Order: sequence, then structure tokens, then C-alpha cells
Amino acid sequence: MRLLSLIILLTVSLLCPAHEGENFVANDMLASMKPGDKAALLMVHFGTTHDDTRALTIDAINAKAREAFPNLEMREAFTSRIIIRRLKARGIEKLTPLDAMLRLRSEGYTHVIIQSTNIIDGVEMESLRRDMVSVQPFFKEIRIGTPLLYSTEDAEKVVSILGERLDATAQGKKTSNKKSTEHFVLVGHGTYTPSTAIYSQMDYMLKAKRLKNFHVSTIEGYPTLDATLAQLKETRPKQVTLIPLLLVCGNHTKEDIVGVWKPEMEKAGYQANVRMQGLGEQPAIRKLYMEHIEALLK
Repeated sequence: MRLLSLIILLTVSLLCPAHEGENFVANDMLASMKPGDKAALLMVHFGTTHDDTRALTIDAINAKAREAFPNLEMREAFTSRIIIRRLKARGIEKLTPLDAMLRLRSEGYTHVIIQSTNIIDGVEMESLRRDMVSVQPFFKEIRIGTPLLYSTEDAEKVVSILGERLDATAQGKKTSNKKSTEHFVLVGHGTYTPSTAIYSQMDYMLKAKRLKNFHVSTIEGYPTLDATLAQLKETRPKQVTLIPLLLVCGNHTKEDIVGVWKPEMEKAGYQANVRMQGLGEQPAIRKLYMEHIEALLK
């Protein structure tokens, strides 16, 4: 059993090359392909049943990928089986990553780039890598990209995108004699694995940029709602804007952020608003995913 676990661990490590740093090995996948080989790009999303946000985020990312990588056949897969079943009941077919890979194999594809739109390297990424181990023998090469927030560099880029855009919004609300009293709370999903630490890292990075009115929190990880309320208590801002640190503006936004967090903020005495926008709606965030794919190809 221990030997089997070691083999699986080594296989997973081969499937997931480093995004940056000394462990990166230059290897142009497309240049190394032989006559008859076929390459595809599989975009993997958790998914959503909300048509409006799917069009603005997941569909927009897929369209960007098709535009950015015309030499790759672009396919998509959803990881949430609940969402897949609910969409199927409405006549919408979405494949799991395993089903999508088997279909690609049946169509003769030999090389597959897999890019997930997960935010952090948590349990969803672990599950995706395990699935790809089982189909590895059917392909010449499978490369799995890293999620949006994987490295320190990734976190710095996202902090810059969100911090600069939102800080400009706050600056616009200032008058010549009065500073803005608005604070922003970026609310991510979170996880019970150690990767939840990247949320605290982002919180630190924002404050290191002197954006003291920014906070990062999570629904199911750390920092928690209580930890964020404790931070807010130190400055007592007049207004708090909750912003989903989520790809789509779906159930977690509507049920958790709007349904739980907003009332808790109001109970604490703050004027609370929710910005109903998923990360996938921002062109700069979509561009970061494309950069991950480009790095994986090379």
C-alpha cells in the first residue's frame, strides 16, 4: 500500500510541472509533437447553474482561451457532479474531466493541456490530479496547469489588479476635505487544507501596499468572518463593501456573502454592500489564466 501511494505521488508530481522557479524545465510541447499527434486544451471549471454569471465568467474565459490558443482544440469540463446533474435536467450537457479526457482520446488526441479555473490549490485540484493519473496511459502527454493563486508571484499580480482597481474607486469617492470611509472585504471560499494560507498572504500584501482599508477573508477557511470583524473594529469604517474572491457570482455569493456576511456586517453597525461580480468577469484576471496556459505549453 505504501509503495502504491508513493507511485501515485510521483506520477502526480510529473503531471503537474512547476509554474515558476528553479523546478521549471523548458519544454515546448507543440514543437515536440510528431506527425499525426493532436493537441487539445481542456478548461476545467467547478461550474455554476446560474446562466447569467456563467456567460460573464466561464464562457468568457473559454472564449479567451480559444482566441489565445488557436492551434489547440478547446474543450471544457465541470467538476461539480451536482451542477452537472442539474444542468442535464435542463438539457445542458457538461462533461466531467474524466469523461472529457476519454472523449478526447476517442477522437485521437495525444497531448492535452489542462487548465483549471480554481482559485487556490485545494481539494478540487487534488481531485483533478488524481483523475488524470488514471487516464495518463491513454495519452502521450498530459500537462496540468496551476490555479489562479499558486505562487507568490500569482498572489502579487491579483493583489495589484484588485487593489489598484478598487482603490481607484475609493479615491473617486473622496472629497477634497474628507477621506473615504469605505473598506473592502474580499471574500474567498477557503479550504481546510494548508493552501488556505494564501488568503492571509494576500491580506498582508494589500496592507503592505498601504491599502489599510482592504481585508481578505474566507467562507470556509481562514481568515474567518470573526477575524475580519475584529480587524474592522479597530478602525470602525462607515461603509463596508463585500467583494467575492470567487470565479463566478453564484450560490456562495448569493447565499453566504449576501445571505450571511452582509447581515452580520450590518449587525456590527456598518453600512454593508455587496459587489455582485465574479473574478472571471475581469479581463485582467482572464489574462492571468492565459499566462498560466502559455507557461505550461513552454
